[in-house]
Amino acid sequence: MIAQADIGLLDGFERALINNRLHLVYQPKVSLADGTLKRVEALVRWDDPALGSVPPSRFVPLAERHGMIDPLTHWGLRTALRQWRDWHAQGIDLCLAFNISALSLDQLDFPDLVERMCRALDVPTDRLVLELTEGSTQPLIKLMDTLTRFRIKGIGLAIDDFGTGYSTLMQLRQLPFTELKIDRFFVTDMIASADSRLIVRMMIDLAHGLGMTATAEGVETEEQLRLLRDFGCDVAQGYLISRPLAPDTLAEWLRDWNQRWPPLIEPLRPLVPAPG
Repeated sequence: MIAQADIGLLDGFERALINNRLHLVYQPKVSLADGTLKRVEALVRWDDPALGSVPPSRFVPLAERHGMIDPLTHWGLRTALRQWRDWHAQGIDLCLAFNISALSLDQLDFPDLVERMCRALDVPTDRLVLELTEGSTQPLIKLMDTLTRFRIKGIGLAIDDFGTGYSTLMQLRQLPFTELKIDRFFVTDMIASADSRLIVRMMIDLAHGLGMTATAEGVETEEQLRLLRDFGCDVAQGYLISRPLAPDTLAEWLRDWNQRWPPLIEPLRPLVPAPG
């Protein structure tokens, strides 16, 4: 049964999806080694005339509960892949990250569907990374075959918000992830907290030890960026680098970022020492 408070929201969301009133914005992720743009994360946005700006934290769970997550995922993937093709034609070389629900993995043909989308739009599969939240990894261990098929097709898999869910190190070792994303809580807290600095450094070392890329979310200050770089973190995203962008503003942002990067890390002065 649909909760009374959800009826209007669900109806509005279904109409927005059918009438193409959703849109994507893209948050850049940059290499901490040299500042180059590595990939962008596609994020769904819904601005409703009556409801205003509805956050994904409201409409995504609703879509999951009421059988609309697959249409949302298919629309988002097609839209993001078409945008990648437009950027590629402009000479912008990057990878694309897209969030998927664990519920989509119940479909045995989902990896084939994603591969067909990539092929139809001339997007190499190795330019796509699918992100799943850490909280999803409990049931995901039962879907090893589906996840492995993504990896066989060259599609990357990222575990999002690591450090806040319930995954075990055994599950992390078994699941075929290529990227570990450090939750923004630890990134924000690490400047003031020796415990958080230790945790962040251990997460980075853990990712590297398992052959993964380490990505830090929520980077908002120069001090955080420099500390992450000193710890050997591979990739960063956050408001210091860029807020989510409309697709037609990425080229302008990239020109500006290439000028902003050198002052952020030169000179690379000593940072807060890691504990131990």
